[in-house]
Amino acid sequence: MPYYIYIVTDTGTGAKKSVEHVSAYENFKLAKTEVRRLRSEAPLNEDQAYKIIFAADTAEAEQRLVAYREEPIAKEWEK
Repeated sequence: MPYYIYIVTDTGTGAKKSVEHVSAYENFKLAKTEVRRLRSEAPLNEDQAYKIIFAADTAEAEQRLVAYREEPIAKEWEK
């Protein structure tokens, strides 16, 4: 399964995100190096981020990226 690089844009509502496929790599090291290069050479807006995701195909990757996840509840000792 390949590693996909996406630009994820948070629309501000918390539940909706848009994703844009950038590239795919078979090796995590190559994907990680590419994301680091993109972050330094082509910075994004505050509401956007580069993400790497491991998935069987682009449909699964996009579904996992836009899925709503609740904020974790911080324990008293973690504050």
